Amino acid sequence: MAAAELVKEKKKVYIVDTTLRDGEQTAGVVFANQEKITIAKMLSDLGVDQIEAGIPVMGGDEKEALKAIVKANLKSSIMAWNRAVISDLESSIDCGVDAVAISISTSDIHIKHKLQSTRERVLEQMVKAVEFAKKHGLYISVNAEDASRSDEDFLVLFAKTAKEAGANRLRYCDTVGVLEPFTTYEKVKTLRDKVDIDIEMHTHNDFGMATANTLAGIKAGANYAGVTVNGLGERAGNAALEEVAMALKHVMGYNLVMDTKGFLELSQYVAKASNRKLHVSKPIVGSNMFAHESGIHADGAYKNPKTYEAFEPEEVGLVRQIIIGKHSGSASIIKKFSEFGIELDNEKANEILNKVRKLAVELKRPLFDKELIQLYQG
Repeated sequence: MAAAELVKEKKKVYIVDTTLRDGEQTAGVVFANQEKITIAKMLSDLGVDQIEAGIPVMGGDEKEALKAIVKANLKSSIMAWNRAVISDLESSIDCGVDAVAISISTSDIHIKHKLQSTRERVLEQMVKAVEFAKKHGLYISVNAEDASRSDEDFLVLFAKTAKEAGANRLRYCDTVGVLEPFTTYEKVKTLRDKVDIDIEMHTHNDFGMATANTLAGIKAGANYAGVTVNGLGERAGNAALEEVAMALKHVMGYNLVMDTKGFLELSQYVAKASNRKLHVSKPIVGSNMFAHESGIHADGAYKNPKTYEAFEPEEVGLVRQIIIGKHSGSASIIKKFSEFGIELDNEKANEILNKVRKLAVELKRPLFDKELIQLYQG
């Protein structure tokens, strides 16, 4: 599990993609078997360390797709999701996966109302499942569902017990997305200081903070980032793969060993397969990421792209665009017409700019090249 290794001061952070499991749990989303296999291959080629590929106990197409992904011999580790139930794990083992996620709730509200159980019973179920998986030589992530609303002392006990039973890591789940970065940092740091176990951040975006919370958890000592392509996931979704990866690289300064040029193609494919349109303003891969219309911004981008861009568009498979519309300036007009082989002086550029702004307001959109030429000829 080294392809997407992120290194900074001897610390490693691994990318765990759950598009094929939590992403497909988005209301109304279903991936065809071949789509799941294609997405898995694209994730592996990108350099994702581990792919949570599905829930084998569902049987049918789900299990067949998972088996096909395993047989594809991808570079990524292939993980299956399970309840803390032996029959779930038996289904996962039958698929040939090398890793399992064993999920059980740790918050009192979940234990009482969802599981109708007790803390003691939760620990007992978790241990039995972990020991069974360990006996079969699997890599084990124990998922503390609703960890963010769990009693901190019980969560520490849960993590210690999981490690003693043979778990490799703890998945810290902000299941209903109620954390903010400052609280995330404190909670994860406290847990990490008390228990020597790898921690994966698995955050939801109900308040728009999934990516920020993931980064805060990593800053606090977590070394796995759970993500989905385009931020797919239940309700408002999960932390987005492309956002977390690029933020780790450009905001937090990690050395990202990943083929980020494949982000756009992957995002577009998943958007089509999930029937969820890729918004033009989607961070990292949206078509507006490197589109400049404002005169000041466009002029700055012409002179030095770093004035208004955090990274090069080619890094994620995009290209820079200078849009001519209501907010354009004369410098953009001159530059645009030079691409047509037409040299404009400032007077002519301003004359055309006035026409551009008037027409853009009437049409309520930027102008096409053909329309610009017509304005020049008119």
